[in-house]
Formats: sequence, structure tokens, C-alpha cells
Amino acid sequence: MLAPMSRTHPSSDDATRASSSPAGSAHAVHATTGGRAGATPPPAPSSRRWWTLTTVALAQLMVVLDSTVVNIALPAAQSDLGFSDGDRQWIITAYSLAFGSLLLLGGRVGDLIGRKRTFIIGLIGFALASALGGAAGSFGLLVFARALQGAFGALLAPTALAVLTTTFTIPKERARAFGVFGAIAGAGGAIGLLLGGFLTQYASWRWNLYINVVIAVVAIIGAALFVSHVTRTGPRPKLDVPGTVLVSAALFSLVYGFSNAENEGWGSPLTWGFLVIAVVLLAAFVAWQRRAEHPLLPMSIVLDRNRGAAYSSVTIAGAGMFGIFLFVTYYLQTSLGYTPTKTGLAFLPMIGMLVLAAQLSTNIFVPRFGPKIMVPFGMTLGVIGMLLLTRLDLDSTYAATVLPALMVLGFGMGSIMPASIQTATLGVDRGHAGVASAMVNTSQQVGGSIGTALLNTLAATATADYLADHLPTTGAVAAEAAVTGYAAAYWWGAGFFAVGAVVAALLFRRRVPQTDDASHGSTGSLAEAPATAR
Repeated sequence: MLAPMSRTHPSSDDATRASSSPAGSAHAVHATTGGRAGATPPPAPSSRRWWTLTTVALAQLMVVLDSTVVNIALPAAQSDLGFSDGDRQWIITAYSLAFGSLLLLGGRVGDLIGRKRTFIIGLIGFALASALGGAAGSFGLLVFARALQGAFGALLAPTALAVLTTTFTIPKERARAFGVFGAIAGAGGAIGLLLGGFLTQYASWRWNLYINVVIAVVAIIGAALFVSHVTRTGPRPKLDVPGTVLVSAALFSLVYGFSNAENEGWGSPLTWGFLVIAVVLLAAFVAWQRRAEHPLLPMSIVLDRNRGAAYSSVTIAGAGMFGIFLFVTYYLQTSLGYTPTKTGLAFLPMIGMLVLAAQLSTNIFVPRFGPKIMVPFGMTLGVIGMLLLTRLDLDSTYAATVLPALMVLGFGMGSIMPASIQTATLGVDRGHAGVASAMVNTSQQVGGSIGTALLNTLAATATADYLADHLPTTGAVAAEAAVTGYAAAYWWGAGFFAVGAVVAALLFRRRVPQTDDASHGSTGSLAEAPATAR
């Protein structure tokens, strides 16, 4: 994702400004002395870094919302293009397969050819693929365009995070930037529901794809103007071809296996076959990475205790969040009769709470308490929110039952994501910033695939059991059966968050040792990091 960067010394002005606070003082010491002997300091903070954040945030929003914005457009697209119910899942699966299986490769490409170049290529490719999908006159062309979107999204998403990781090096500013990024990562899916409903109802399903072109053009201009280009020094790293093939095939098999479970059930040979293949390929990938001269994913990235906890937290939170969007959307539209636009508006309070929590967490709570407290706290709120959703029935009202649950869940996600994302990319060597960032997106994608498949299967089983116990099936029985299925999914979602709370509490360090690992070859000193101060 990000190219290994040349190291330039910060100016004396930057060092003086940095030394005006305790955190900045640590930064200034590293900036002026180079940390330990022989280490090279990171680039000076760019005066355009806040415009860089705006550009990166637009790109991240485009990628994240595209995972849900098309869902609401599916019925209209199906009616227009005439594809079958059995085929419609490929509109979603084509994107997730390409995106999920190519993320680590996308992150490494940025490390090899440079962040700015990779970022702009990703934006242009995503825009062209979106335009192709919007203009598609056939089912096959639409599926092809969605796969292209996924491929360029896999190039774009980790690069966006890596640009952010290496642009913001001052702890307080880094926390603020990751607060914005974490809020977008968590809220993008809900924004997609709102935007998808509005565009489908008042324009055309095709605008759910065309809108990406508009966003991408603005982001391309911003990237050209504000994202710094850094010249590489030293030899160019080599691409780990065997590792790339192994992990891409493994992630493809994993995502396809869970997608197949969602559509064909857990009894399908394809489901278990692809999942078994994924496990075998992942084991082979890990074995190869331990002996490869230029590993695609250095094991030190994921074996670090704090980063491992962060990746696990993002995976579990992703599983829970996808369940929220899927089943609450169905409940609002099929059980309460909401229109697509009204459904999207119903998620706005959740987005507001998520953004509020993200800002409070990164600027106040995470610097004071660290991820060991904040991530389990957010997971606990996730449990509470899911349990509140289990109370929904056919007579529930939005204000009394749905709204409180969504607000609690929003605040929970805003407490989980910024701390986890910041910690997941902290202390990583700049030459590996891209692949470390790609692991964040991979974790969220895999979590979403697992969560959607598991929860959908569990909900379908609960619905079928209810119908079998309440024959003959009438409209009222069918409606009640659907709500029973949703409740089963919420109970299991609460279980996901409960496991996440325990895992985060056990794995995150209370205080990070200030060791030489936090050198200037890294994207942020562990000693400097507010997210790991305690």
C-alpha cells in the first residue's frame, strides 16, 4: 500500500512546536536526535495534512458505503435488468470476493510503488468501475463492474489508511485524525443505507454507482494537491509472489465459503470445501512467511500483542455491525413498512452517536484510559445494544425501542473503532505501513463476511423452526416468524460482542513498554501513542 519512504529531518520549527507539550517533547527528542543511533527520523508533518485527512476520509467513505449502498438498489436493479433471485447475490458477492481476497496485495502494492501513486490509481479505477456498473445494460456487465470495484477498492482502502498513518506523527493530531477515520469506518455502512434509499427512491438505482464517480473526482483532485509524494531511497523491495498467491487464494476461499453458507446453507459441500481450503492455504501462507526473504506480511505485524488485539477487535466489531445493518434494515422495511429513504434516516441517530463517541474517545478517553479500557467498554455497549434489539416485535415503535438500541450501538462502535484502528497501525515500520493497514480492512471484511453468513443462517433456522411449530402458515405467523429470526441473530450478535469484550480486556496491554521498537523507522512511537499510554 505505501512505498517505503525517504526519511527527511523535521525542521527546527517543527521540533520547537512539538516540544511545547509533554507528548510533543518526546516527539521532538526523537525528531532531533533520531531516537537510537543510526535511526532515521520520519518526514516532517506536512502543513497540508488536514486537507490530506479530508481527501483520505472521502476515499474511505466511498469504499465503506459501497458495501451497503448497493443493497438497497438491488430490487430496482433486478427489475430493470431482469436477473433472477438466485443470481442477485452475485452483485454483492462479486464485490466482496475481489475486495476481500486482494486486500493484502493492495496494501503491499502501495508499499512497493508509493502511496500517492497507488492512491490515485485506486481512485481512478474505482471511479471507472462505478461508471461502468451504473451504465450496465446486462447482469453480466454489472457483476463484472462490481468485481472491478472490489479490486480497486482493495488497492484504495489500505492505501488511504496508510497515508493517514504516516502523515500524522504528532500524538495529539494523530488521535484526532484517527477519530475522524474511525467514525467514517464505523458509520459508512449506515450512511450507505441512507444514501442508497434516497438515490433509489428519487433518482435511479444507477446513481448508487454513479455517485462514486462524483466522490472520486473530488478525492483525486485532493490527492493530487495535498497527498505528499515521497521519493524512495535504497533498494526497491520485491513482491512476495508465492505469499501473494497463497493469501489471495485463501481469502477468496474464506469469503466465498461464508458467502456460500449465507445463500446455500452450512450443509453445502461448497461451503465446507472452500472453508477447509482456506484454512489449509492460510496455514501454508504463515509457514511461507516465516521463511520468505521478502514476506508479504511480516509475522511481527500480527504477532505483536497490541496489534493482534486490535485486529481481533475490528474483526468482531465488523461481524456485529454487519448484522445490525442487515437485520434492522429488514425489520424496518418488512415488519414496520418503512420506505428505503425512511430506513436510511432511521440510522442517522446511530451515526451521530458514533461520530460523537469517536471524537470523545480519541481526544479524551483513549489518551487517558487506552484501548484496554475503551475497546472492552465499546464491546459491552454492543452487547447492551444487541440485547435491546431482541425486545423488538411487530408492535414496537421506533422511538421507544429501535432508537435507544441504535444510539447505544453507535456509541459502542465509536468507542471501539478509533482505538482499534490506531493501535493496529502503531509502531509499524514505514516500509510495511501499507500491509499493516491492509490487515485492518481485511479484518473488517472477514468479520463482516463471517457475521453476515453466521447470523443470516441462524436467523433463517430460527424462522423455519417457528413456522414448523405454528402451522398453518398465515401472513401473521410469517411476520412473527421473521421477527423471531431477527431476535435470534441479535442474541448471537450480543454473544459476538461479549467475546470481543473478553478478548480485548485480556490481550490489550495496560501499559506499553517504551522500547527501542518504537524507532523512527516506524509509523509512530509506542511511547508517543496516546492510544497505548495506559
